[in-house]
Amino acid sequence: MDIATIVGIVLALAVVIGGISIDGGIMMFINIPGILIVVGGTLATMLVRHKMVDVMGSFNVLMRAVFVKTQEPEKVIGQIIEMANIARKDGILALEKFKSSDPFLQGAINHCVDGADPEFLQSVLTRELNYLSERHLRGIGIWEGVAEMAPAFGLIGTLVGLVQMLANMADPSSIGPAMAVAILATLYGTLIANVVAIPMCTKLATYSQDEQMVRQVVIDGMIGIQKGVNPRLLHEALKAALPPSRRDA
Repeated sequence: MDIATIVGIVLALAVVIGGISIDGGIMMFINIPGILIVVGGTLATMLVRHKMVDVMGSFNVLMRAVFVKTQEPEKVIGQIIEMANIARKDGILALEKFKSSDPFLQGAINHCVDGADPEFLQSVLTRELNYLSERHLRGIGIWEGVAEMAPAFGLIGTLVGLVQMLANMADPSSIGPAMAVAILATLYGTLIANVVAIPMCTKLATYSQDEQMVRQVVIDGMIGIQKGVNPRLLHEALKAALPPSRRDA
């Protein structure tokens, strides 16, 4: 679980709610027409821009950003070097007994045991890595759309409120509700974009880069094993993926 994501969102909302509560009640900042315009309009636009299954899946993407299971590259490198020593001592077929909880690494092991040559292995694993990148970009793209459209519908809500206000200037009792829609719609759109959507896009992109880096380490390591690279030399080569401060750990 990524505690930072939860703490960040809660802290941002706490700051906003705290500021709201200083001079008045929070209920004055809840406006149903404004919420419907911003949330409903943003969701409708996402359905127009993307497939239904992708939009529904975007909420799963959001949950994965909170309950993410990251792989430590040092651990993956350690597993690969362990396999390199086994293969060097007992041959590639001995890796059949090696089991990994990572489906990508286990798939690479199975290909090696089945006799795939290095070129075929690199082609298959690189293609799978590219597909992973495309899936991640699709999920990130939906939340980028939310970050783009929520403020836009906030502006639409503002225009709707202003039109209502100007159309009913003769009735002072209607000016307040119309002005509330105008101002609060902008607030809702800004909050959705800057508290949730934009930070989530950044974090999802970071997780995607980390996962792709680990998978590239797997590709390089398994190809090195197939080519019979010395485990010590292979270890040095794979450590290049780590920051300098973590290479001697």
